[in-house]
Amino acid sequence: MSARPVSDRLVVIVLFDGVDLLDVTGPPEVFALVRRETDDTNAYRVVLAAETMDPVTTSAGVRVLPDATFDEIAGLAVDTLLVPGSVEMTVEGDGQRRVQALAEPAVVARVKELAGRSRRVTSVCVGAHLLAAAGLLDGKRATTHWSTAPQLAADHPEVKVDADPIFIREGDVWTGAGISACLDLSLALVAEDFGEELALRVARQLVMYLKRPSGQSQFSVPLEPVSTTRRVEDLRHHITRHVGEPLTVADLAAYAHVSERQLTRIFKTELGTTPSAYVESARVETARRHLETTDATLERIASACGFGTTDTLIRAFRRRLDTTPTEYRQRFRTGRASVG
Repeated sequence: MSARPVSDRLVVIVLFDGVDLLDVTGPPEVFALVRRETDDTNAYRVVLAAETMDPVTTSAGVRVLPDATFDEIAGLAVDTLLVPGSVEMTVEGDGQRRVQALAEPAVVARVKELAGRSRRVTSVCVGAHLLAAAGLLDGKRATTHWSTAPQLAADHPEVKVDADPIFIREGDVWTGAGISACLDLSLALVAEDFGEELALRVARQLVMYLKRPSGQSQFSVPLEPVSTTRRVEDLRHHITRHVGEPLTVADLAAYAHVSERQLTRIFKTELGTTPSAYVESARVETARRHLETTDATLERIASACGFGTTDTLIRAFRRRLDTTPTEYRQRFRTGRASVG
C-alpha cells in the first residue's frame, strides 16, 4: 500500500447496491466530528465512490448518492479505504434462516484495485468478506460480524478468523465486527491519526462509551443462542439469579436433576460450551454491569459475582475480554456511578 502525506486524509467509502446503511453513514459522522472538534476542515475528506453516479439503494431501502465514480478517483492516492458489506437471508435445508455475506466479483475487483493505492484498508462488519475475496486478508487475523464468521472461515481458510474482538488491526489492514462497531473502529482510526484525547472528545459527542478496546468481546451472555429446551433456559436463569453462589457442576446437575456427565453433554449440545465456562461468562457479564454503574470495590464485586477473590476476577476478565476490571471501568463507567 502506498504511503501519502498525513495532511491529506482522503477517506473513500465503497458503495454498491444492497450495502448496509449504517456501515456507510456511521464512519463519516465520526470523521465530521473531528472537523468540528478541531476546526480543521481538512482533517478528513470523505468520498462515497460507486461504479456510476446513479443512486445506490442500501439494505435499508434508503438511497444514497455517490460523490464520484471509481474511474473518477482512479488517479487519487487514498489515505483510508473503507469497505462496508452486505448480506442476504437464506433458508437452509433444515428450514432455518441464516445470514449470508455477499461478495460480488465486480465490487471485489474494485476493492482490490483501490487497496493498491491506499495507505490503509478497513472493513466494516461483513465487509471483511470483500477484503478476503480480494486476497487482502491472506495470512492475517481478521474479524467480522459473529453471524458470518463461520462463512468467512469456510470460504477463506487462509484467513485467521477471530469472531470475538470488536476490531482487529493487522499492519495497515483493519477489520471491524458488528454494524455498530463501525463507530469503535472509526474512533480507533481517529486515535491513531490525531491521538487518544481527540478520539475521546469525539466519543463524548457521540454519547458513546469513551472507547472500547479492540479486544473487547462482541458477545455477552444475553446474546448467546437461545436454547431449544426449557430445562436449559431454566438453568440459565438459575445461574443469572444465583451468580454469587458456588454453582459447581455438581450444584447445577442437582438443580436440573441430571448427572454431571449428562449436564455437561446438555451444555455442549445446546450452548456450545461447558457449564463452568458458561458460569464464568455469566459472572463476567454481571461484573461488567457493576463496573459500569457502581463505585463498588473490586473485592466487593468479586464476592458479589462469585469469583471469591480479586485475582480470580482479574484472570477471568483477561481471559474473556483481554483487559482488566480497572481498565474496563475507566473506559465504560456510565454517568454518575452509585455505590453498589
